Amino acid sequence: MEFVFKIFGSVGRNVLIFLAHLGRIVHLGNRTFYWIFVAPLKGKGLRWQSTIEQGVRIGYESIPIVTLISFFVGLIIAMQSAYQLQQFGATIYTANLVAVSITRELAPLLTAIVITGRSGSAITAEIGTMKVAEEIDALKTMGFNPVKFLVVPKTLAMLVMLPTLTVIADFLGILGGYTISMLTLDLTSVRYINQTVDALTFKDLISGLIKSAFFALIIAKIGCYEGFNVEGGAEGVGKSTTRSVVASMFLIIAADVFFTAIFYSAL
Repeated sequence: MEFVFKIFGSVGRNVLIFLAHLGRIVHLGNRTFYWIFVAPLKGKGLRWQSTIEQGVRIGYESIPIVTLISFFVGLIIAMQSAYQLQQFGATIYTANLVAVSITRELAPLLTAIVITGRSGSAITAEIGTMKVAEEIDALKTMGFNPVKFLVVPKTLAMLVMLPTLTVIADFLGILGGYTISMLTLDLTSVRYINQTVDALTFKDLISGLIKSAFFALIIAKIGCYEGFNVEGGAEGVGKSTTRSVVASMFLIIAADVFFTAIFYSAL
């Protein structure tokens, strides 16, 4: 009986800890949206220069790795699908598979995962290091709000740059499929492009961008939250950075399942 009590007690503690973290994340999100949407109407402006700097770090500097991964994924999907479709003489539908899988799922998902590992971890490490060095307390002492000063620029930059990188990933992924099809399949360029255009719908493109926007919020909020909750010096920064990446990836995949079910439940 004691063993059963320990199991239920452990489950109950973990649930309470999860709910406590969730409540603090929601509170951080509410304060972030206040400083983005409400505070500017009251004459409290946004830190546009810092937002642009964060956009360069998150978006521009991530273009090489995002384009490379997207192009290779397009190559892989085209090769794998063509291998199966050749058995039925339907290699033309390689264009359909590449275009739809890239725009609906792989481009937003892989881009979000890459940015989580590259920028989400950097956000946690930056804020966590500032907390360990008591720089956040210094900001409060000088009258600066840490959410406005640190969280808002990163959130705005992430909201702009992640969908932009997703569009780039869409194009490069389709280009990868096009490249391998031109090199290995008996298809003309015009036929492949026309098949791709016919396969894609506006819904496919918009659903990918909507997912990217929510993925951006997840990465920014988890990264900032874990940074503010760092404890224990340099070791604590490392642990919080790891938790940030793991939690962000889990929530991104869960959100992807949720939105896919919503967008395509009628199909």
